[in-house]
Amino acid sequence: MRARAQSDQLFAMVRPDALYDRPIPERHRIIFYVGHLEAFDWNLLQEGLGLKTLDASLDRLFAFGIDPVDGGLPSDQLGDWPSQPQVQDYSRRVRRGLELAMNGKRTANALCASTNGGTSDVLMNVAIEHRLMHVETLAYMLHQLPLDRKARQAQAEVPAVPAPQSGVVEIPQGSATLGSVRSSGSFGWDNEFESQVADTPAFAIDRHKISNGQFLEFVRAGGYRERGVWSEAGWNWIQRQGIEHPAFWRRQAGEWFLRTMFEEIPLPLHWPVYVSHAEASAYASWSGKRLPTEAEWHRAAYGTSSGAERDYPWGEEAPAPLRGYFDLERWDPGPVNAFSESRSAFGVEGMLANGWEWTASRFEPFSGFEPFSFYPGYSANFFDGLHYVLKGGSTRTEACMLRRSFRNWFQPHYQYVYAGFRCAAEGGL
Repeated sequence: MRARAQSDQLFAMVRPDALYDRPIPERHRIIFYVGHLEAFDWNLLQEGLGLKTLDASLDRLFAFGIDPVDGGLPSDQLGDWPSQPQVQDYSRRVRRGLELAMNGKRTANALCASTNGGTSDVLMNVAIEHRLMHVETLAYMLHQLPLDRKARQAQAEVPAVPAPQSGVVEIPQGSATLGSVRSSGSFGWDNEFESQVADTPAFAIDRHKISNGQFLEFVRAGGYRERGVWSEAGWNWIQRQGIEHPAFWRRQAGEWFLRTMFEEIPLPLHWPVYVSHAEASAYASWSGKRLPTEAEWHRAAYGTSSGAERDYPWGEEAPAPLRGYFDLERWDPGPVNAFSESRSAFGVEGMLANGWEWTASRFEPFSGFEPFSFYPGYSANFFDGLHYVLKGGSTRTEACMLRRSFRNWFQPHYQYVYAGFRCAAEGGL
């Protein structure tokens, strides 16, 4: 299947002697994810398929990832992990066992009769989208891997476009429909339900994502040293970690460079800046604005002057290359104004392209939220007031997760997401 092919491609990029590296300090070593993707599928589907455990200790070891908050870094050592042949053998056996069972005569009834209350369609969608999420989050990780420890891959060329003209779009008062209707039968993660309508007063929002060039003005103006534009937690974080610029940037001999997936290039001023929520919030404050709420982002992306709402910012047509860099088309972004065909009814551009977008909204349940019975902690474990909602999508987001109701979330001091932002303000700017 496509999802497996994509994850296999990522692991094949990594030099064999780098599989035990930890490119992002807050995450597991790469070897964990080699086992985790198969272990997740096994733990999710095993009971419904009537399969016997192959290796209970490895099922547990590879069951869950980690998301430590502000300094709680993992302390495991190399010797704590199985050898590469052991992990790869486990993954092969799990994959083969699932394939045999799912191709067997018992498949149709077995998954539907899952004792955990799931259905075959839901469980399979969970397995597929979980893997596709990791295809993206693993790209974040491999982006931080030293360039000589991964094999270069091809990607689509960036089109030549004029320099973007900064500007804002006035969004009239109206409503935004968040989430999805459970009774529709459409797949969604538990945090996407139940659908609700939010009223949004008139506001203004940037036409494009904030670019590297715009953020560079903040850096040059001493934004990382200006206490007044940072929250207390954000200021303590950058002071403690010695953070002075975005994680994807590097300065050498007075010049700024961008670390792309496979090389370092002079900082492309018209590409979107990728930063943490704390950095995005500080920039917005410095510029006299703020981040949009989740409801405002929805209104700007999917709303229309008539009150109707679209499936996608540009209309009802499925995502396609002329609408943006997503669906695994590129490893790196392109200019913030590269996709005029993506503009919303109000004229906001690139809302599903070129990188996720931070919102001011904490990740919280919608009214009527019900956790998955077979995965109760998927969302609920993160309703802690420490994570923020992102909307949109990145160059490494699969098209199926560009649906309007999909919600992404990360903690505010995590710098490695392919996430940018745009600013908003009440009334007008």
